[in-house]
Amino acid sequence: MFARYDKMAKAFTRIGKEISMAVKAAGPDPEYNPRLRQAVMNAKGVNMPKDRVDAAIKRAVSKDTSNYEEVVYEGYGPYGVPILVETATDNPTRTVANVRMYFNRGGGQLGNSGSLSFIFSRKGVFRMDPANVPNYEEMELELIDFGLESMEAEENEIVIYTAFEDFGKMQKALEEKNVIVTKANLERIPNSYAELTEEQVDEILELVEKIEEDEDVQAVYHNLK
Repeated sequence: MFARYDKMAKAFTRIGKEISMAVKAAGPDPEYNPRLRQAVMNAKGVNMPKDRVDAAIKRAVSKDTSNYEEVVYEGYGPYGVPILVETATDNPTRTVANVRMYFNRGGGQLGNSGSLSFIFSRKGVFRMDPANVPNYEEMELELIDFGLESMEAEENEIVIYTAFEDFGKMQKALEEKNVIVTKANLERIPNSYAELTEEQVDEILELVEKIEEDEDVQAVYHNLK
């Protein structure tokens, strides 16, 4: 139970930062701020209470709120596995020191910015409940004109992938079609995958989990198969 609450609290904190950055970039009205609409939608996806969402928007409008900076760190974990860390921080000096410590203690090494650009591609990713997609094939055809690269039916969700530059166009198309999206983000998708033993995978995932626990970290990506 405590682990579940801790995970929920971290999700609320991360979305709160997304809301803050979105409001400071383009204002507090979701109707005219696509990034804020995305953040609010993601808040609903993790059952973040509406009053907490509204409070986050109000705090972002006030001058007392921290200004968060988006910083990406790249490095390699044990066995040469690439790991990319997205952060939102009001103190980059603190954040880079913490991220470097996680890599060093986990048997990895923090690298230079851009060193993993050939391993990951940034894609728009939209996740939906299959119950909200009554006609899979029809939707797939309709969304091709809005930048659809692929549409996959996974175990408990349907996932749409677009190119980075088509994210906004797809977001608008899904809104106009009244498609309920449970989560939408720009994610780093591996162009190739590493295969390791079960013990080696556990070692990498332990490092990833440690990085994810940091309050400045928004997302962690790797290319384990």
